[in-house]
Amino acid sequence: MANDLVNIKINGMPLSVPKGSTILEAARQAGINIPTLCYLKEINAIGACRICVVEVKGARSLVAACVYPVNEGMEVFTNTKKVQESRKLSLELILSTHKRNCLSCVRSGNCELQKLCHDFGVDDEEHFAGAMPDAAFDDTTGVIVRDNSKCILCRRCAAACARQQAVGVIGVNDRGFDTHIGCVMDRDLSEVPCVSCGQCIAACPTGALHEKDETDKVWAALADPTKHVIVNTAPSVRVALGECFGMPIGTNVKGKMVAALRRIGFAKVFDTDFSADLTIMEEATELVERIQNGGKLPLITSCSPGWIKFCEYYYPEFIENLSTCKSPQQMFGAVAKTWYAEKSGIDPKDIFVVSIMPCTAKKFEANRENQAASGFPDIDVALTTRELGRMIDRAGLKFTELPDEDFDLPLGASTGAGVIFGATGGVMEAALRTAAETLTGKELEKLEFDDVRGVSGIKEAKYKIGDLELKVAVASGLSNAKKLLENIKAGKANYDFVEVMACPGGCVNGGGQPIQPASVRNTVDLRTVRAASIYEEDKNLPLRKSHDNPSVKALYDEYLEKPGSHKAHSVLHTTYVKRDRY
Repeated sequence: MANDLVNIKINGMPLSVPKGSTILEAARQAGINIPTLCYLKEINAIGACRICVVEVKGARSLVAACVYPVNEGMEVFTNTKKVQESRKLSLELILSTHKRNCLSCVRSGNCELQKLCHDFGVDDEEHFAGAMPDAAFDDTTGVIVRDNSKCILCRRCAAACARQQAVGVIGVNDRGFDTHIGCVMDRDLSEVPCVSCGQCIAACPTGALHEKDETDKVWAALADPTKHVIVNTAPSVRVALGECFGMPIGTNVKGKMVAALRRIGFAKVFDTDFSADLTIMEEATELVERIQNGGKLPLITSCSPGWIKFCEYYYPEFIENLSTCKSPQQMFGAVAKTWYAEKSGIDPKDIFVVSIMPCTAKKFEANRENQAASGFPDIDVALTTRELGRMIDRAGLKFTELPDEDFDLPLGASTGAGVIFGATGGVMEAALRTAAETLTGKELEKLEFDDVRGVSGIKEAKYKIGDLELKVAVASGLSNAKKLLENIKAGKANYDFVEVMACPGGCVNGGGQPIQPASVRNTVDLRTVRAASIYEEDKNLPLRKSHDNPSVKALYDEYLEKPGSHKAHSVLHTTYVKRDRY
């Protein structure tokens, strides 16, 4: 409606924008990109960095566009000399306490501070040389590295941790010159209930937060002639890896990814989708058994290690509800060092299993107890999508020019059900496809369970399967998981099956995925674009149900007997622990 709009001018251009818009939002509507550092849409809007300042006619000083609302007749100027000088000065002040080892920084070339300094002509001269604050370096978790010498106090990480993930283990400590990001009482991350989800890394505009790089371990294994080094890749990696090489967001690069991994030197290149199908066979069986035999409900999925750790820390009363199934990553390693080892005639101790994951918490999961079905760790090294990108660069591969190649068999065989694990609701949908046909003995006419698709934080649905009405819910992002669990605890909600993913949107938006700057994240829904490619692959695959996977069938026939068997439990299932928060 007309009275819901206000009329303003930006750089002399008349514009009508929704009432309540900020100057930043209005400028974007006009095709003007006002630079930001601390602002991150739906996560952080505090006007602290002063990079987005603009002139407003009649105002006594420059205003922060990210928090300043428009009003009728306002005149805004975004690129005056005063504005540009202010932004440059702010950048020089930020650099005055910033460690300048850009050449070796993991974010070099993809650092928002670096780009802004280039754009505003900030040179290498130290304009404000003087005392440097004490800067903590913390790599105690073995997953997330925090280097405060590169922190710019934008607070995006703290906002992501508290608002998005409902964890809040990092925040602002001290005041004035001593202000810094840290944990309560400046404890190490390993001493607080961090769940290793990595959303703080995805939010960070610089190299102050990054994953513990383990690529050298993989290069060493590849150079060891006694090791049979194999790799498996999660479904969401294929729709994000291309971004490391300038390809459009959501491009499915499965074939090029396989080709790159072969050229890096892996003996076999397998698909985690195989073990995703295997997870469904076990999890759907577990769901059916709990429903039919009065087991603990709701059954809650166990594929997301960040979610599992969150549950162990914050909601231990739900541990009995968790599926005992290992995640697809861990199932893959367990099968690789048992069934695959036997079939290949290789001693499990000589098999080195690498997984490529969209998730930093997978590094933590690889080192959990009760994850060694063969007597050796199921997974030797878990790498993020970003780490794989760096390996491809180091190998000198021209990724975009590589041919498309197929996964190796048998652990490369998969179905569409395994593919959709990468999107929120995908595990639920894949399990429903198998559970429905198991319960009814009939083939589904429609395989899509549309109600559990999409990026809404919490989704609910009811499905009539034979004589059973199945009540399900899906949550992604731990703040949404918290809301859902609180409703269940309070008796406000009742479900049979619940899927939880730690990261908003699921694995496609995992903490280990390629980092996109705020200028992209504020305008593009990465979750939706990447997930669309996953669903497109599912739609086009000849097999779309986990129980139709021929290699999974062979695994049960030759080794595991049947889903839920004693042998299957010894290889594919695990346990959980209650964790003390402090």
